Amino acid sequence: MPPVSQLMVPLPVKSVPDCSNVGAELTGKLNKEEIMKWLAKFYQRREIKAAAVENGIDNYIYHQTYLSFRKFCLEDDKLPVDLHVTLSDIIAGACHLDSLLPYFIRHAKQTFPHLECLDDLKKISDLRLPANWYPEARALTRKIVFHSGPTNSGKTYHALERFFNSKSGVYCGPLKLLASEVYYKSNQRGVPCDLVTGEERNFANATDKSPSSHVSCTVEMVSVNTPYEVAVIDEIQMLKDPSRGWAWTRALLGVVAEEVHVCGEAAAIDVVKEILMSASEEIEMRRYKRLTELIIEDGSLGTLDKIRPGDCLVCFNKQDIFWSMRQIEAMGIECAVIYGSLPPGTKLAQAKKFNDPDHPCKVLVATDAIGMGLNLNIGRVIFNSLIKPTTNEKGEKEMDTISTSQALQIAGRAGRYGTQFSTGYVTTLKNEDLPTLKRLLSQHPEPINQVGLHPTAEQIELYAYHLPHANLSNLIDIFVNLSTLDDSLYFICNINDFKFLADMIQHVPLPLRARYVFCCAPINRKIPFVCSMFLKFARQYSRNEVLSFDWLGRQIGLPFSCPNTLLELVHLESVFDVLDLYLWLSYRFQDLFPDASLVRDMQKELDCLIQTGVAQLTRLLINSETGVSSGTSQAVEAEENQHVPSAKKTPYFRKNFFNIVNSISSHGRIADRLLSEGLLTPKLLEDLKTEWQREKDNETAHEIVSTVTSPLSIKRSKNEMFKAVKRINRKRVK
Repeated sequence: MPPVSQLMVPLPVKSVPDCSNVGAELTGKLNKEEIMKWLAKFYQRREIKAAAVENGIDNYIYHQTYLSFRKFCLEDDKLPVDLHVTLSDIIAGACHLDSLLPYFIRHAKQTFPHLECLDDLKKISDLRLPANWYPEARALTRKIVFHSGPTNSGKTYHALERFFNSKSGVYCGPLKLLASEVYYKSNQRGVPCDLVTGEERNFANATDKSPSSHVSCTVEMVSVNTPYEVAVIDEIQMLKDPSRGWAWTRALLGVVAEEVHVCGEAAAIDVVKEILMSASEEIEMRRYKRLTELIIEDGSLGTLDKIRPGDCLVCFNKQDIFWSMRQIEAMGIECAVIYGSLPPGTKLAQAKKFNDPDHPCKVLVATDAIGMGLNLNIGRVIFNSLIKPTTNEKGEKEMDTISTSQALQIAGRAGRYGTQFSTGYVTTLKNEDLPTLKRLLSQHPEPINQVGLHPTAEQIELYAYHLPHANLSNLIDIFVNLSTLDDSLYFICNINDFKFLADMIQHVPLPLRARYVFCCAPINRKIPFVCSMFLKFARQYSRNEVLSFDWLGRQIGLPFSCPNTLLELVHLESVFDVLDLYLWLSYRFQDLFPDASLVRDMQKELDCLIQTGVAQLTRLLINSETGVSSGTSQAVEAEENQHVPSAKKTPYFRKNFFNIVNSISSHGRIADRLLSEGLLTPKLLEDLKTEWQREKDNETAHEIVSTVTSPLSIKRSKNEMFKAVKRINRKRVK
């Protein structure tokens, strides 16, 4: 980063307003030209520069202070008396030029306030002993148990058994899906457990909503003040994550539990030992081996024609997912689709469809989102590619080969213990990728050397106290620049997303604590619609106006639409993210975000619409490419202008919507089921048949016209033309 001085914004300095100009009364008015001449000489003196350095003023601050000091002396008609008299004496030759130094230093400290509190700022950003931030955890003699093993080794199972059998406990997971799974399992086993995520609070005691002794939460939400008997921290290797690693560091050092069970890769053992050594805590190691065999196939798949039931094709971008899925379904094979931006409900629905032995869907196409959080009955993992787009420290997009840890995590999903696939297989689609995959899977993950830290709200508030005129993004930069930490063990997590949001709402008048909370919101800054709604939320909050359900509905364009094209589906996914953002803020500002329950119900309907779109993904792709859908052009315009697509609107809270979706997905004739449930009348069914026949007639006429006007048809004989028409008529009769 640049020197801290260059992060400081110089403040304008004005003289204290006074009705009289005492300096002018004593010595008369100053000659501005003489002032400029003497100030220029003052600026160039080596002795002055040396004295400035002794006072912590580097070249940048020295130059900026000179410009500000000169402007102050020339433009202010009422200078402080002592400065006015000193300048008058210098011009008259009554004192030495160096007499200006105290006034220059005083002006520098007014222009750059950090010069007077730099030592205090450095103390605040001293991050060398993060274990001392959690005195309640340090007051306990904690027992730390590390469950180490690869995917499918049962390490988390054993840790959770201790969690279920404890008097009180907390589970910290990396994803909402994992936290929800533990929440349901715990309550099914008769152990009352609450669910706490950034967007959701579910109580086991739904009637009085009293807190349970057990809590399942995402790792960011774990309390470091509530005492527990047992704590389970899952996927501990996420300590190294450049964005979220701080949350695992905080949980490991700060959770107040008699027993702390951490689960993860062996690569994290050494760094966890070293971290806990600073807290004078020791680790008990428990190592596990994989429960099922994982075999690397001798040859690559080569072509998608060799796809078989139980296969999972792993891609690292949406384009590859959509292309592969379309190729597979063109062969008459139904497949499930899972990628990161899908809502949790849709992911679970796709996983359930793939896992169901009675469902015709036997193939899965997914991103590395399957690496954790979903239980999948995969027999073979096929890597479509080993190149994954990543973002470097500068925020630039790069393409790089996946790491050994990622390869092991994804490949390990094959051959899940307790399923029909007692042995897992892994291979690649392309022959040239297979040697690289074998090399990756033959290695152990590189040991983790550093873990993440992040400035807390309290630290930033202390910075703001000393630097009241600095904005939040500037405060973060200064904090990181002045921070002192053990580089061999810790790093500051990526703050680009935080700064991006801080800059976006800088012009919105918000208290510092509220501004900090807004900037911690987990949103994807690459989606313009989500960013624009984030800004609207902040503006509405700053005006102290309630963000009601009706207001939100107007902003996102209720009622929702069943997607007809891929763009419409992507837009619905971004709307879902906006609703997630509302829920996240509603648990931090309950007074101004009051309608969390209504928004959650709306999310369920939206999730069903997205599920319907994903189930018909091939049709959506065809519509997007051919422009057949009447909503295609609207969807393109909507995506550009960030409005909701307007095709085929469905009323919100339509009571029978979920029944219709369930009817479509269940076995049996849809028409009979809808008739029996009263959702469709015989007359309406006849009208639908008539309309369907009319559409088929139009398609037939279009096909005849296309056949007649085709360039090839000109060369056909009349007999061939009549044969084509007869063939179309036969198709129409059928």
